[in-house]
Amino acid sequence: MYITSLQNPRIKDVVKLRKRSRRDEEHVLLVEGYRELKRALDNDFAPTTLLYCPEQYLGENEHALVERCASVGAELLECSGPVFAKIAYKDRPEGLLALVRQKRRTLATLTLPDHPLVIIAESIEKPGNLGSILRSSDGAGVDAVVVCDGCTDIMNPNTVRSSIGTLFSLPVVEASSEETIRWLGENHLQCVAASPHSNTVYSDIDMTQGTAIVVGTEKFGLSERWMNQPDTLVRIPMLGQVDSLNVACATTILLYEAVRQRSSTG
Repeated sequence: MYITSLQNPRIKDVVKLRKRSRRDEEHVLLVEGYRELKRALDNDFAPTTLLYCPEQYLGENEHALVERCASVGAELLECSGPVFAKIAYKDRPEGLLALVRQKRRTLATLTLPDHPLVIIAESIEKPGNLGSILRSSDGAGVDAVVVCDGCTDIMNPNTVRSSIGTLFSLPVVEASSEETIRWLGENHLQCVAASPHSNTVYSDIDMTQGTAIVVGTEKFGLSERWMNQPDTLVRIPMLGQVDSLNVACATTILLYEAVRQRSSTG
């Protein structure tokens, strides 16, 4: 099928999926872009529908990815440039947008290795920050990411985009803080949280044991419930005039300190 009309019912249906309620009702998420779609396929998130526009491809590998989508049963809908621009999220569309079935994990389904490294993200508000945290978590080899009391949908298309599809390569779970605190105790994980008021520098603690790094909202940081929970509060030295870092940046610093310690002992 080749779609040229902006009023096509299928296009209208895709536009409606911009709303979380509609995505959840249909149990789908939107995946836009070559890298994001490839990562979804590589991790067994098969698209049900692929909308594509060859004139907007950025490289030479898109045709093979379209064929791969067809091989797993995706319906293929070719679109004109104006039609694809209507459904695209990216400022510079890449000509690929897929509808993929949601997969919701729970804490009970997580299987952790010995001495796991876990991220706990409380009430992250911005899809871009959550996506960046997922991207760093994938790069650092994190074993699970738990999103507590979420303020943004982990299936938001902007989360998928900013994570560059690492949402699909990581075990990501949504849970309440109460459930997560109980789960951490059951799995004997030490909690590490950053606070500017701590006297302990983040690089001075042992993160080679099973560790959960806890990060909070962009505006207010961690809630009192979580500030009372950590085994260790640490600070990231701030040597200029600002007194805090973007939550995704702070998460990355803490993660790669854990990576450094584990690499030097492994």
